[in-house]
Amino acid sequence: MQTRHLSVHGAFEFTPKIFPDDRGLFVSPFQQAAFGEVTGRADIPVAQSNHSCSRRGVIRGVHYTATPPGTAKYVYCPRGRSLDIVVDIRVGSPTYGEWDAVVLDQIDFRSLYLPVGVGHAFVALEDETVMSYLLTSPYVAEYELSISALDPVLRLPVPPDLVPVQSDRDSAAMTLEQARQQGLLPDYEACLRVERALWSV
Repeated sequence: MQTRHLSVHGAFEFTPKIFPDDRGLFVSPFQQAAFGEVTGRADIPVAQSNHSCSRRGVIRGVHYTATPPGTAKYVYCPRGRSLDIVVDIRVGSPTYGEWDAVVLDQIDFRSLYLPVGVGHAFVALEDETVMSYLLTSPYVAEYELSISALDPVLRLPVPPDLVPVQSDRDSAAMTLEQARQQGLLPDYEACLRVERALWSV
């Protein structure tokens, strides 16, 4: 498995080897050894798995979990094609305000690890795009927050030829600066403490 550090501190890309034959193919999107080699952690303490299916043009996010409790994610796209975006919204982070984007699809089966406290969004580039997530904490509605994927200051790489399709919650989300002014963004040091605690249990 090939690994790559993303430009957001603590986020990584994983590209597995694919084994095709006349029956189809076999692939392992998550591999403990590769994950541990780049993160220094033995495994992901999975509390919940999620699955979404989206039509072309759907933008989900930028979503994040209040920290604490915080959550880390491991995501991949088993069907279709998406532009997956990680945004550093952790106040005090060395890469605060920066983002990175990776195309996830059913050809290369790349996966992303998103550390505690970062924002996550994706744009479905094809109909019936499926995203699969492993989460380190269960979903609790009151902890789940959102900032605008169309924030003009962030300038996320939403393809200009797509007509954005968003939920009411996401289309009404505040900008990064508005969330910061209201004290709603995660603190970088608090995120690191939560993340360290995840792997000490």
